[in-house]
Amino acid sequence: MNISYLLTNSAEKYPERTAIISEDKILSYKAFKLRVNRLAHAMKQHGLKKGDRVAIMFFNSHQFAEAYFAAVKSGAVATPVSFRFVADEIEYIINHSEAGFFFFGKEFEEIIESTYHTLPDVKNFVCVNAKKSGFANDYEEFLSSGKADEKPVEVGENDPCQIMYTSGTTGKPKGTVITHSNILWNLHNTILGREDRSREVSLIIGPMYHTAGLNNHFTIQIALGGTSILIKKFEPEIVLRYIEEKKANVISGSPSMYNLLLLHPKIDAFDTSSITKCTSGAAILPVEIKEKLLYIFPNADGLYDVYGCTEASPTITILNGKDSFRKHGSVGRAVSFLQAKVVDEEGNTMPPDQIGELICKGPNIMREYYKDPKATEEVIKNGWLHTGDLATVDEEGYFYIVDRKKDMISSGGENIYPREVEEVLFRHPAVADAAVVGIPDAVWGESVKAFVVLQKGVHMDERELLDHCKKHLASYKKPRVVCFVESIPKNPSGKVLKRLLKTL
Repeated sequence: MNISYLLTNSAEKYPERTAIISEDKILSYKAFKLRVNRLAHAMKQHGLKKGDRVAIMFFNSHQFAEAYFAAVKSGAVATPVSFRFVADEIEYIINHSEAGFFFFGKEFEEIIESTYHTLPDVKNFVCVNAKKSGFANDYEEFLSSGKADEKPVEVGENDPCQIMYTSGTTGKPKGTVITHSNILWNLHNTILGREDRSREVSLIIGPMYHTAGLNNHFTIQIALGGTSILIKKFEPEIVLRYIEEKKANVISGSPSMYNLLLLHPKIDAFDTSSITKCTSGAAILPVEIKEKLLYIFPNADGLYDVYGCTEASPTITILNGKDSFRKHGSVGRAVSFLQAKVVDEEGNTMPPDQIGELICKGPNIMREYYKDPKATEEVIKNGWLHTGDLATVDEEGYFYIVDRKKDMISSGGENIYPREVEEVLFRHPAVADAAVVGIPDAVWGESVKAFVVLQKGVHMDERELLDHCKKHLASYKKPRVVCFVESIPKNPSGKVLKRLLKTL
């Protein structure tokens, strides 16, 4: 089995069922498969061979979905590119991956035109509504040149399916090589953990160039014959309108996305009763946001917290809905077909409730970092993926992420975990978003600096917030400095870019 089989299977079972809603474009499974077939044939006619890399740069759209499935159906390796990247970053990923095809949206034609001459491996540029005299083929003309029939390519489970570039919270992004088998096992794990079912109507809000958006949110719907509503850009009112009009019943996102949704002034004017499942990832949801979400989505049975990373395709643990308040702060148990544990620096398993690094092992763990054996050896040791996340596990097997190992603050010989301080900050009703970093301190080595975004229209001074922290934290843990900002810098998956905060 390979990933393209998922579409073929659903198209045979449910040909007239809606597969994709992408702005004004609605595609049944039959229509989606035929467009994928045409695109796959066109790519082969233009020289695509098994194992070639195909770069894909779109907002969430039917074109992204078509280019992705056409690539993997052809035995190529899909290489999604972040639409937030600037020219230098695009150039790095295209050249590092040695992509021979580059599919992209009209919105990016200008930036890619400015750098396409620095991409020597790309033989075919394909753009939606491309300029007639430009450097790229027009997407629809390119697609329509291919046949609609099936032309199977021998693609095995152990063949590479994706090179997913890490979000790059530090340094240049690394190319994570993920096989068809990795993704299929991830589907098994995630479907079981999130209790996904056939015929769900899911909002795909997270970017599809990320493993969560592509492998968990979108591909699961294709596998189960569900309907994917592809959200081009996150705008709260658009999301709320889709929920009401399309009766969406699954919504997934990061805490920052949910916070923006909840702050929309007209949220109570929309019928959101169709939502029965709400999942979150990238960071822990504060309990206040959980409570508000369940008020807005009254038919959701709790919230599913999903923890993972690109290297795990991405799911590692899931906290199911019924435990969302009983085990608040936990990311749940390890998914079914995966081992996970917390270890010390020597690799010894830690007892319950003791902090160590979370490591995991299973069939969804990546093959390697592309062209980087040294980095691969640093994170995969004896088959175990070292996540770099500090965690504890309780006696019931529920994991709690304490913080990133590299983000831990050492002050006067005491370890301070930013996550703990951030949770306290979030408890203040005036705080909309917050992040904590360590800064150099001549006396203590490091001290705590907090960056805080206030709720709209709210004003407060530093002293009030420090007094709040003093009530809930030991003296050495509380922030020494509070910086009020308009927003917290985050990567596309919603994780805080603390390296940027340290420069402010």
